[in-house]
Amino acid sequence: MPKEREVPPPLEMMCLNALWTLGEGNVEEVRRIVSERNGPLAYTTVLTLLDRLAKRSAVTRRKEGRGFRYQPIVDRDRLRRIALRQFLNHHFDGQADGLKVFLEQLIVEEVQQA
Repeated sequence: MPKEREVPPPLEMMCLNALWTLGEGNVEEVRRIVSERNGPLAYTTVLTLLDRLAKRSAVTRRKEGRGFRYQPIVDRDRLRRIALRQFLNHHFDGQADGLKVFLEQLIVEEVQQA
């Protein structure tokens, strides 16, 4: 997984974030973490999301009893770099300096409002 322009959709990212926290987990463990952070999701929804991630080779799964345990194999920092590059390209013409100026302006505005 990911191609240069392929960042998982938000719900799949929530599952990946949960797995990065857990190291590995079954559907219920991932569902519990995702639900705590982002509101409740159905067991079957999380199962579908993890299956999609497995098909994209973002996670591995191994049989455990009647279910599976999932483990992330996509590197978190690599995915962050891809997402950041996409963000910069879409919102700042690919320029990190533009993002820096924007963030500096936000800080100044927050200080002035305090």
